[in-house]
Amino acid sequence: MKQLFTILFLFTSFVIFSQDDIETNGFYYKISLATTLTINEEYTITNNDDRSYEEVLKPLQDLDEELGLFFTPLSHLNSVMNSEETQKAYEASIPLLSKFSSEMAQNEALFKKIEAIKSDSKEAKKVLEHEVRGFVLSGVNLPEDMKKRMEEINLKLSELSNQFSQNLLDATNAYELIIEDAKDVEGMPQSDIDAAKEELEGRTIYKFTLQIPSYLAYMTYGPNREYRKALSKAYATRAPQNAEVIDQILALKYEKSQLLGFGSYAHYALETRDANHEDDVISFLNELADAALPQAKNELAELKAFALKTDDIEELEGYDVGYYSEKLKKEKFDFDDTMTKPYFVQSKVLQGLLDIVSELFGVTFKSADVPTWHECVKPFDIFEEGKLSGRIYFDLEARKEKRGGAWMNDWETHYIDSKGELHLPSAFIVCNFSPTTQKTPSLLRHDDVVTLFHEMGHAIHHLFGKCKERSVSGINGVAWDVVEFPSQFLENFAYESAILKRFGFHYETGEPISNELMMKIKETKNFQAALGILRQVEFSLFDFVLHQNLYQGEEVQSLLDGIREKTSLLKPPSYNKFQHGFAHIFAGGYAAGYYSYKWAEVLSADAFFSCLDNESGFDKERARGYKEYILASGGALEMSDLYQEWLGRKADVKSLIKLYEIA
Repeated sequence: MKQLFTILFLFTSFVIFSQDDIETNGFYYKISLATTLTINEEYTITNNDDRSYEEVLKPLQDLDEELGLFFTPLSHLNSVMNSEETQKAYEASIPLLSKFSSEMAQNEALFKKIEAIKSDSKEAKKVLEHEVRGFVLSGVNLPEDMKKRMEEINLKLSELSNQFSQNLLDATNAYELIIEDAKDVEGMPQSDIDAAKEELEGRTIYKFTLQIPSYLAYMTYGPNREYRKALSKAYATRAPQNAEVIDQILALKYEKSQLLGFGSYAHYALETRDANHEDDVISFLNELADAALPQAKNELAELKAFALKTDDIEELEGYDVGYYSEKLKKEKFDFDDTMTKPYFVQSKVLQGLLDIVSELFGVTFKSADVPTWHECVKPFDIFEEGKLSGRIYFDLEARKEKRGGAWMNDWETHYIDSKGELHLPSAFIVCNFSPTTQKTPSLLRHDDVVTLFHEMGHAIHHLFGKCKERSVSGINGVAWDVVEFPSQFLENFAYESAILKRFGFHYETGEPISNELMMKIKETKNFQAALGILRQVEFSLFDFVLHQNLYQGEEVQSLLDGIREKTSLLKPPSYNKFQHGFAHIFAGGYAAGYYSYKWAEVLSADAFFSCLDNESGFDKERARGYKEYILASGGALEMSDLYQEWLGRKADVKSLIKLYEIA
């Protein structure tokens, strides 16, 4: 396993060089070397008579791992410790990486050699299938002028994706709402008040930003309606320059799909997905919307009536929903997140989660004494049967230089290289939870607990992979629209009392979370669930339909408005430009794939009910089977086949309806 410090030193060293210097040092040198080794016509892979899997595909997978070892830390640092230096280095690397990827994927000699390889190994067969498909989808069979255009498109898309993300980060960091009257924060959780409180020129102020912990805190509990409106508008109007970026991205993706002979980018995207046809995706989403719509209308009517009764709000607006939903939930269930937050100390939740994973899957986590990129990062080595099997890093608290949201990123992969040496996996989990203050430790809302479980589900999918072939090990080779299955599966258990009582202790008194409170968490799980489903369907339909044709300029907003006619029961204001911040599809790899969250949820819901045990939370025998069949196998088989092997049947779509308790 590589030491992160070495990689970090490399990047913190080379970022001060000129471009010419960079190209002969560190990262650029490695890319140049990799390019020479793989696509130079004189290199033996394409010019000798070797035709075995071990002689051709094994070295290429080694190369993929080497590139990941160098590029992943740079990309990671640019997200979690963003600065002019990391941005400069990241942007400088993109052209070389894109060029390398395009030239590699369009190398006809290499393609013909791989296409001719045969293997009896199940894993190797899947690698070969994916490699051949990848070459074809990259344009290997195109004439030279079209290959050149594909290379230009891929490079530009990489640059635009980064530009979109950076615009969004800059806009998020640029906004501050300063509140001077303490009355305007009354009723908020004390931890949120403490996080916002600052001393300025001898007076106390409260600063709220568009960083998710701060933003959600005021939108959920902030009593001043005008301030909620101001925050909401600032959030919904971030990065207006991304409108032009979106047009460019959509145009290039459409052109790319046309070059490859597909009718649309959505059609192209489904070539590597579990869903077979565009109509299948649209029908699935519409069915979900139809199932949720009646209950969603009732949920909204109830909320409107409550806001009218409570504060004489005659016209409920989007910026009111979070605030009055929280109050309504408290009235109906005598419950809100402020009641649970003191019981979920970040460090205890994390340790509890590690203990649960250890117990269920037969592993051990030990704190690792290794350098990290920030003082709050917690690294752990993972052991199976007394042997080191991987490493995981947790970076959980929000800070200004950190991209918003939560994610898991893989770094190293479990596999056996061309020399017969075993490589061990590693991964990062990044969240943006409320930071530790002088008065309180980092305290998590229950939603935060769910988020941590979700990302851990992704992480163990990668870390528990046992494939010998890198290209199908861990999360590699897993179809995009089922990759959320393991994350959603694990997050469902974050609502079970048997799980919560393991780490729910009051941060001041040490008092365990009560059975009553845990029951309220369970009872409120599906509060306004139908409205939530409609929102996810809205995002999914917008994304997928957007990529079924070429939309430009105002057409993008018109499309979104049209979809909202069915899915948004509360009409958003005209200034709402949600798409300008939709990083999942314009910067995060989910283009024509946001539906994956719901598509995979059919598997996760069915698996959850199959593994649920009311006494311990998990059926341990089923959990071990889940690890053996689903997690260990990675992308070596299609997920539907793995699921069939595990439980002996297909997943039942009715489990999803049951999960949300939709009538």
